[in-house]
Amino acid sequence: MLKKLSLLVAGGAGYVLGARAGRERYEQIMAQARKVSGNPRVQQAAHQAQDVVTTQAAAAADVAKEKAEGAAHAAADKVRGQSSPSSQASPSSANSQTPTPGQPSVPPAP
Repeated sequence: MLKKLSLLVAGGAGYVLGARAGRERYEQIMAQARKVSGNPRVQQAAHQAQDVVTTQAAAAADVAKEKAEGAAHAAADKVRGQSSPSSQASPSSANSQTPTPGQPSVPPAP
């Protein structure tokens, strides 16, 4: 029982001392972080990084849109029973429904 009590006392003392030292160290780290983030060179680099990310995000969105449209067209063709683009171009295909310009390539929902 005495060992458990001494362990609890030692643990409590270590916690109190560690919390004080931890808070001081935390304040030191935060002060240094504020100093670095206020540096004009760091701010300039952050703005450049933000510009690059914005540009890349726009490019990625365009690529995703193109891929999604391609997948939608492929799914619509599959639903219509056309397995590949070569079956559309085949003149012997009796059920070929090649959309005309201006006509939507996906059938309207019922």
